[in-house]
Amino acid sequence: MEIDYWLERWQQGEIGFHQNETNPYLRQYWQELSLAQGSQVFVPLCGKSRDMLWLHEQGHSLLGVELSAIAVQAFFEENRLSPQRVTSGKFDRYAVNDIRILCGNFFDLGKDDLAKISAVYDRASLVALPPQLRKRYVDHLVNILPAATQILLITFDYPQSEMLGPPFAVSPDEVVALYQQHAEIRLLAQVDVLAQNQRFRERGLSQLQESVFLLTTH
Repeated sequence: MEIDYWLERWQQGEIGFHQNETNPYLRQYWQELSLAQGSQVFVPLCGKSRDMLWLHEQGHSLLGVELSAIAVQAFFEENRLSPQRVTSGKFDRYAVNDIRILCGNFFDLGKDDLAKISAVYDRASLVALPPQLRKRYVDHLVNILPAATQILLITFDYPQSEMLGPPFAVSPDEVVALYQQHAEIRLLAQVDVLAQNQRFRERGLSQLQESVFLLTTH
C-alpha cells in the first residue's frame, strides 16, 4: 500500500474510517492504563480523529503523526483551533494547547520524537496496513518507544477473503505474533459487532469481531 493511496483517499474524501464520535472502547478501557495527569499520548496515523480531543480532555498532552496535510488541517479547522506550523526535518509540525501533530511519514519518526511518550492509542493504524507492512510498523514503533510504554490497541477481525481492506483483518493470533517479543499482552475485550455495522454487512461480511488489547512494551 503506497503513500499515494492514503493521500488520494483524503483528497477524494473517501474517509469512511473516520468516526465522528469518540470511540466507545477508548472511553471504556482508557482508565486501565492508570496514566498520570499530563502524560503524553502518541496517536499514530491519527487522521482528524476526535479521539485526540477526548484524550486531551482527560488531561493528556497529545502527539499525532499523519501523512495527509488535508487531514491535519481539517482536524484543527473543524475543532476551531489555530495551531502554529513549523517545518522541521521531514515533518511539518502543528501545535496548539498541548496537541501536536507531525505531518509526514510514520517511518521517519525517531526515538527523539517519542522520548516523552507514556502511552499509545492505536485504533486506526495497525488495521490500516496490509500484511506486508504490519511487522515493519510494529518493529519500528516498539524500537522508538520508551520502555514500559502502554498501548491501547483496537483491531478488526473478519474473513479477509470477503472484503478488501482497509480496514484489514487483524486476528488476535496475529497481534500475539507481532507483539509477543516486544510487549506483555492483555486482551481486554472481544466483541461480535456485525449486527451493529450495516455498511460492513452490505460489503458482504459474514463475521466481524473487534478486539481491545492493552500492551506494555519491554
